[in-house]
Amino acid sequence: MHTKLLKFMAACLFGLLLAGCASQANKDPLEGVNRGIYKFNDVADRAVFKPVAKGYKAIAPTPVRTGINNFFNNLRTVTSILNNLLQFKLADAFSETGRFVINSTFGIAGFIDVAGMDNIPVNKEDFGQTLGYWGVGNGAYLVLPFLGPSTVRDTAGLVFDTATTDAVHYTHNIGEVRLHNQLRAAQFIDKRTEVLDATDLVDEASLDPYAFMRDAYMQHRANAVEDGVNSNSAPLPSDDFEEIDAENKQ
Repeated sequence: MHTKLLKFMAACLFGLLLAGCASQANKDPLEGVNRGIYKFNDVADRAVFKPVAKGYKAIAPTPVRTGINNFFNNLRTVTSILNNLLQFKLADAFSETGRFVINSTFGIAGFIDVAGMDNIPVNKEDFGQTLGYWGVGNGAYLVLPFLGPSTVRDTAGLVFDTATTDAVHYTHNIGEVRLHNQLRAAQFIDKRTEVLDATDLVDEASLDPYAFMRDAYMQHRANAVEDGVNSNSAPLPSDDFEEIDAENKQ
């Protein structure tokens, strides 16, 4: 545990340093490298991940897909609880705790979103948002292999969240490597299935999908940090993605 804490602190320090050094005028100083990784992700997605997601959507009944999506969303609630606390959003942390308890019990380990049926709001937060809340800048825009759009700040946040509140990662820590790999694969397929129509929209709507995704991601994260109130950004393309996702679950 001590080693993991040191690794996290080093990652955060690295992120904060790069965030401070990044130019406000150019948030994509690594564009050449990013475009290469974006191309790699796109080829891998078209060859493997997208066909698998389409097959899963075609084979698995909607209630099964919804249940699996609910299960992973419920696990993620632990991350939201901690980060709401770190931002002193105590009411939201209490609400998220209620969601987690209700769905984990009455919702059968989260497969049924009972809290959603009771209209309990979702207050998603992650450590990238927490850093932004406390004034840490985005840093350079990054495209991560397989994971896609990110920033230096959000990558540091991902490291923290994975090490502290990721239940799937915990299975690896206790030696359940096979279970960890199975859960991670299922989680990845679930996420990819959610955005099938959204990625098609990006390809059709933009002459430069890379720039479209970058700008949409940066605006989306700015709004997430400011809880949806960002006077400096236009309406988000990612808002359309969320509407499409909701249609996919119906």
